Amino acid sequence: MVKVSDSSCIGCGACQALVGEVFDINDDGYAYVREDANIEKYEEEINDAIENCPTGAISKED
Repeated sequence: MVKVSDSSCIGCGACQALVGEVFDINDDGYAYVREDANIEKYEEEINDAIENCPTGAISKED
């Protein structure tokens, strides 16, 4: 399971730029995980997004 913390996200869009198939930006300007996201297919890209998130707002649980 991949999550984006609403309280930590600053809406920079780095995650969406890295893997737009998984992350999108909502109307309030914050990232979220798309409902149709294929987490397994984009696992490596998600790990990159986690590492590159400037606020550490993205987390992954097995």
